[in-house]
Amino acid sequence: MICTSIQNKELPDIQKLLETLEMAEIRLDRCALEEEDIDVLFGDSDVPLVATCRLAEESQAPEILERAIQAGAKYVDLEMEAPAAIGRRIREASRNCGTVVIRSYHNYEGTPSREVLLSILERARSFGGEVVKIVTTATCAADVEVLQSLYREAAPGTLVALCMGPEGRQSRLDALKLGAPFTYACVSEEEATAPGQWPTEALQQAVYGGFRFVNAAELPMPSSKSFAQRAIVAAALAEGVSHLDGYSPCGDNENALAVAKALGAKVKTDGNKIVITGIGATPDCLKVEEIHTGESGLLTRLMVPLLSVLSAQPVRVTGEKTLLGRPLSNAHDIMATFGVRLYPEGNKNVSEDRKADCYLPLKVAGPIIPGRADVSGKGGSQLISGLLAALPLAAGKSTVYVHDPRSIPYLFITVDVLKKFGIRIGSEMEGDDAFMETQDWSLCTGLNFYMRGGQRYKAADFSIEADWSAAAPFLTAGAIFGDVEVTGLDTTSLQADISILDILMQAGASMSQLDEPTGSIHVRRAPLSPFQADLNNCPDLFPVVAVLAAFCPGDSHLLGVQRLRHKETDRAQAIVEMLSQMGVPVQVDDDEMTITGMGLTQRIAAGRLLKGGSYVSHADHRMVMALKLASLGADAPVLIDDQACVAKSFPGFNELFKRL
Repeated sequence: MICTSIQNKELPDIQKLLETLEMAEIRLDRCALEEEDIDVLFGDSDVPLVATCRLAEESQAPEILERAIQAGAKYVDLEMEAPAAIGRRIREASRNCGTVVIRSYHNYEGTPSREVLLSILERARSFGGEVVKIVTTATCAADVEVLQSLYREAAPGTLVALCMGPEGRQSRLDALKLGAPFTYACVSEEEATAPGQWPTEALQQAVYGGFRFVNAAELPMPSSKSFAQRAIVAAALAEGVSHLDGYSPCGDNENALAVAKALGAKVKTDGNKIVITGIGATPDCLKVEEIHTGESGLLTRLMVPLLSVLSAQPVRVTGEKTLLGRPLSNAHDIMATFGVRLYPEGNKNVSEDRKADCYLPLKVAGPIIPGRADVSGKGGSQLISGLLAALPLAAGKSTVYVHDPRSIPYLFITVDVLKKFGIRIGSEMEGDDAFMETQDWSLCTGLNFYMRGGQRYKAADFSIEADWSAAAPFLTAGAIFGDVEVTGLDTTSLQADISILDILMQAGASMSQLDEPTGSIHVRRAPLSPFQADLNNCPDLFPVVAVLAAFCPGDSHLLGVQRLRHKETDRAQAIVEMLSQMGVPVQVDDDEMTITGMGLTQRIAAGRLLKGGSYVSHADHRMVMALKLASLGADAPVLIDDQACVAKSFPGFNELFKRL
């Protein structure tokens, strides 16, 4: 990125300049700013800001830098010459506030030998430099070559090495090609803070040329189909009339409404409002022979346990499209623990080595027998959610213990939605000391769910949340390619895919939200870093997060590959194929995917954008979203064979994406 050095300005002038900049260094030793001005500047700006205050030029430099750090500076620049006590003080303040420490060395006389420069690089790292900045004066091309050789010794995105003076002018552009997270420019030639600086406008043209960054505000997100499908099914089972607000139509949601009608519920739709008159479900109340769940894996897995308690006779469950090739992992064993038999007709159409799993169509034969059972969560949460919906209707109390749980947040979405409709379920999470201290779902080793029998669903008025899964491509587009604002999301949500916020923050994106927790969320570009993410609880994020990793310099590690094998396609293989075709190194080792990325600015400056061309979506809506996101950083159009499949979860995705 291009970091513009700002000096000799007052607060209003700086704020006006920031409207046109992607990153800025604020020379606090040379700007006329009061303490309150520093608070406003660093607290309110979404532009990544570097707080710089040269110790030799300002006696109060430590206090000024601390003020900027506490106000929200993204980076703080601390000279190598700083006394050790000041260094420790600034590093501690930065650690407490999440500010990145730049340790900087400047030589205004010349360029030392490579051995001396390597020593400076190592010292800067040992003195807490998460980014090391080495700036020397070049008197000849050899000086520049010696300095630039340091990039071979530094991890991607951790070194800014450039030269001052006329001989070093080109090094400021070349730094981006060699992997510097940012380089420095000036507002104008007259306001240069070092000899040889480019004016920002000239450097922008040299680096970016005609590249188109994204800029979109107030992008509305559709309703969460995870919440919508659960609420529709619960309303269909309830006694009385339920009102659902915030509904967005998509393939899976419409299939849920069709199932509600097949159960005997009455459904009226008026824009984003749905009125459902339920059937007052009791055991053995249904007399249906077949239920069609479309292409929805969640709906299928909810209905299998429910049909075993609602119908006195076997019920055939059918589906369509990719769902017919997706196994209901562990369904036979899990349902058998409660006395339910499954007769999978669809197994006739699969290979011998896959017949241990259940495929649609299948018949469900109850009745479900309440009691205590230990079930595996390795195959996901959806069938267990179905048990939580079904067992409270049965005559006796039940306990479901889930070992090796996955997609834990979705189980608690189920509990939360059912509670709104009168079903009470107790829960208890297990884990080691680290889990007890952090309450991090990824560290949970077991779950107990307790429910009494004989419960009945009651009608409710229910507002459906906006969908974090749908928002993830747009939020990530802002983090990589520009500036995006999305609306309608709740940051207190139980949705697993809210984890995209943590991942973007870990990667270094600039984010803010007004009027929390439901105000618009604003994400914009900042220098990104490699990250590690455990996606076992949010596998739908994997394709989009993989694209994010492709634009983070260095190796990012994504866990949860095995959760992807039986989605709409083998999503892990689809991601590997996509990234490999685009020129991104990717490796899979058991449950971990390692992606070697490169920052967007380096890709542009070095001519290393992702490769465009014709791509296969595998009829997977999540892969279409990832491909569209990747297309924003491609060197040619990305042509996708089937974009219509996004209608499964987000029919308006392609139209909304055009606003980027």
